[in-house]
Amino acid sequence: MSNTTALLVVDMVVDFTQPHGLAYYPQNREILPRIARALEFCRQQGMLIVFLQHCYRKDKFDRNLVAMRPNCIEGSGGEEIDPSLRIDPVKDYVIKKRRYSAFFGTDLDLVLREHGIKNVVVVGTKTNCCIRATVTDAYNLDYNAIVLSDCVATNSETVNEVHLEDIRKYLGTVLTTNELMARVREGAL
Repeated sequence: MSNTTALLVVDMVVDFTQPHGLAYYPQNREILPRIARALEFCRQQGMLIVFLQHCYRKDKFDRNLVAMRPNCIEGSGGEEIDPSLRIDPVKDYVIKKRRYSAFFGTDLDLVLREHGIKNVVVVGTKTNCCIRATVTDAYNLDYNAIVLSDCVATNSETVNEVHLEDIRKYLGTVLTTNELMARVREGAL
């Protein structure tokens, strides 16, 4: 399984994870250690690691920024992957995105297909926006999506649970990190 599975780390950038960030939620900071643990496990299993980096172009119009507070602006430091998540510059991919789905307007699908990926394990923020949109597109592109429930967050626990339930029912599998680890070790995934 490991060579056909990728871990997608969605938008764990400074503006979302650090208290001084422009779109910070404490829930994003709380999941960082759990994501770091899942990241290291997946790396040890030989899975492809892809960091998705929400990033808007500096001084350029973007429709998303019209209705929301500016954040993740190129060159501001807020768009940088949180420093607690180790990036292997030789093996890992970092893909910039400007929309909720990690697949929309990026080369993520091409990177995954070039590596023979069939399963995507998804962690990060926000469950109701970027996680949901990425999982929906993964489903529509025929990937098996697995969301780690203890490694995703949004600014409302109720909203988080509603979206995880919908993902579980219609789009993919929802597991905890421990459940993923057990399935991988048993060869059941």
